[in-house]
Amino acid sequence: MSPTQPFINIRHAKKNYGDLEVLKDISLQVEKGQIVAIIGPSGSGKSTLLRAINDLDSLTEGEVWLEGMQVNKKLPTRQYEKHINKLRQEIGMVFQHFNLFPHLTVRENITLAPKMLKGLSNANANKLAQEQLERVGLGDRIDYYPSQLSGGQKQRVAIARALAMKPKVMLFDEATSSLDPELVEEVNLVMKQLAKENMTMIIVTHEMAFAQSVCDKVLFMDQGVVVEEGLPEIIFKTPQHERTKSFLANHLNGRF
Repeated sequence: MSPTQPFINIRHAKKNYGDLEVLKDISLQVEKGQIVAIIGPSGSGKSTLLRAINDLDSLTEGEVWLEGMQVNKKLPTRQYEKHINKLRQEIGMVFQHFNLFPHLTVRENITLAPKMLKGLSNANANKLAQEQLERVGLGDRIDYYPSQLSGGQKQRVAIARALAMKPKVMLFDEATSSLDPELVEEVNLVMKQLAKENMTMIIVTHEMAFAQSVCDKVLFMDQGVVVEEGLPEIIFKTPQHERTKSFLANHLNGRF
């Protein structure tokens, strides 16, 4: 990667579902170690943009680059699958609804991918799982099943599972929006710790206070476009666009 090349570079991203334009020519650059929040009303394209970074939502037009390598290459099916599976190991993703396997223990949920994709032995995978669970404050829950955990604990296990692949970037798609308010902070604390460790993160969030206090850059999206982006203190205190002002006036008191 050349010194002038962004760590993540999204160029002219467009996404259509038939006649519906979900993303309208979005470009975004993220530097290594940067923490970027994406805010905006429901249906504005935030999650679609996030999922385009690991090609879970394939763009209609545009390019996504990670560390100088194009993510959304046009390749024959077998070549593409090999290419994307390798790249997705570099991109951890945490979803709104945890996506843990209910029939597997916490240990098994975390060790499955490292053993299958990276060829780790049982002993090394178990050690890795324990390390990552300690990292999110759940070292004593390794042999629990998801049904025995609270929502906040399930989300922290999902974060540990993503971290076990040693990703270069973490994507959070409204990771706290399905949690009860009292459980939100325990997940936010894990994300704050990752920020201290200089993990590159892109976070779609409804948590305005979190975005304001933790993130280096904030994007406000509406109707498929980035209306405004900048430093949190600029976006939250002196937004330039009427749409941003209106959104923040309604939602600056926390979640919505």
